[in-house]
Amino acid sequence: GMNRSELEKFISDNYVCISDFPWMQYPNFRVFRHPNNKKWFAVIMDIPKNKIGLPFDDIISVVNLKSDPIMVGSLLRENGFYPAYHMTKNSWISVALDGSADNEKIKMLLDMSFEATAVKLKKKTKNIDL
Repeated sequence: GMNRSELEKFISDNYVCISDFPWMQYPNFRVFRHPNNKKWFAVIMDIPKNKIGLPFDDIISVVNLKSDPIMVGSLLRENGFYPAYHMTKNSWISVALDGSADNEKIKMLLDMSFEATAVKLKKKTKNIDL
């Protein structure tokens, strides 16, 4: 599985995005967002393990990704996937960046999160007065 720096490099290499560290009190919480609509598609945080329900309080890196509510339930039964920390739990998921989550699944979810938060392009219809 990917660690934090591998994931950050993967996102920067593969997605058109901007990133920032929006919270002064959490200087290592990094948000990746779309440049045009500023919506987040990935949030990387270093948090105590007990915040995602693990029985320890040492620090773990996680990424929050927007996911289909239908998928969240089944993902939670897999290694490395947890209810979203500090986000809507039915449409976001926290993924541990400690090697326990499957790389291909992380990349798939990243793609889905990117698409789910992208600007929706609508076809313009012209009203023509005849």
